[in-house]
Amino acid sequence: MRINALSSLQAKRLGPGKHNDGQNLWLHKRTREQGKWFVRLVVAGKRREMGLGPWPDVTLAEARERAAAARKMLRAGKDPIEERSKLKHRPQRVTVAEAIDGCFKARQAELKNDGKAGNWLSPLRVHVLPKIGQYTVEDIDQHLLKRIFEPIWHTKPDAARKAANRLNLTLQYAAALDLDVDLQAVAKMKALLGKQRHRVTHIPSLPYQDAPAFYQMLCSKKSVTALALRFLMLTVARSAEVRFARFNEIEEDIWILSQERTKTAQEHRVPLSDEAQAVVQLARQYDNELLFPSPSGKALSDAAMSALMKKAGLDARPHGFRSTFRTWAENETDADWETKEGTLGHRVGSTVERSYQRSDRIEKRLLLLDSWSARLRRISPTDLASRT
Repeated sequence: MRINALSSLQAKRLGPGKHNDGQNLWLHKRTREQGKWFVRLVVAGKRREMGLGPWPDVTLAEARERAAAARKMLRAGKDPIEERSKLKHRPQRVTVAEAIDGCFKARQAELKNDGKAGNWLSPLRVHVLPKIGQYTVEDIDQHLLKRIFEPIWHTKPDAARKAANRLNLTLQYAAALDLDVDLQAVAKMKALLGKQRHRVTHIPSLPYQDAPAFYQMLCSKKSVTALALRFLMLTVARSAEVRFARFNEIEEDIWILSQERTKTAQEHRVPLSDEAQAVVQLARQYDNELLFPSPSGKALSDAAMSALMKKAGLDARPHGFRSTFRTWAENETDADWETKEGTLGHRVGSTVERSYQRSDRIEKRLLLLDSWSARLRRISPTDLASRT
């Protein structure tokens, strides 16, 4: 087998055609002045040709080096053509910020409302991006992450956990780009920081015995915030569901929350008691597509209802009324577990059970909410029975 059969001078003098240098390195000249180098390889039993660059831009010596590197890679069990393609499409430099953005876009379809609320990105924007957003993602290691997460690991455990988990997903995304990242960086960081000292704290709620007095106080107020709080108490819906409630979601005595509007990403029908329907009618005075608009015409802020409760001297918060209702329903009613949980908009039963049980128990839930409404209005069970 010939080796190094060509010289630089010969390559220059050769006419059009394919000329072998040995070891399957070829110079293919289209004209006397132009050509290209290629090496023939047998990959997975098939003969393939791998281009090594144009002649005379790529010299004979460079072509031999490239051909030798391709043969070495082939001996190592890799396809040099495929590996070169990976390098060609591989980003040259990706920052942490760019990787997070790419990961978010790749996961948007599985996030509620395509992640437009910003909840997925929020922990990263607050705790990660300001510190290492401009770092190259390949430079991330456990020691750098330890410095970032150490100040919040125990003081803000929930935010730290979310940020760490999403950063781990970002590293997986970067690895899929063929970037040389350490997929164990987050796990190593956790090992360095140790177990979090985390104490579960519940959102403060109002005892159900005190709920009627607070509801009566709300009825005496004329503000849109008080009206929104009344609706929240009567429907035991989540704060955001109430703040963004629209009239076109209400069909007769049913409030229909689309899957984009619920935490479970499933449509939820809320039966409206007579009192809740009366609140809806009062809300029409604001002449807005939203039931409870702010003075600017947009949805109430997240803090508006909390501020009213704080002003009233309460430690409880709006979301806590779901716990208030659930405790009352458990202690004071005979409603079954599925009805109580369904009223809160929780998923009830396993996936298999839900595939067969397709009723949302709306009649039972209406009876339960009617009883809750009566409790808030201080109507006795006997009086309620006489009305129905």
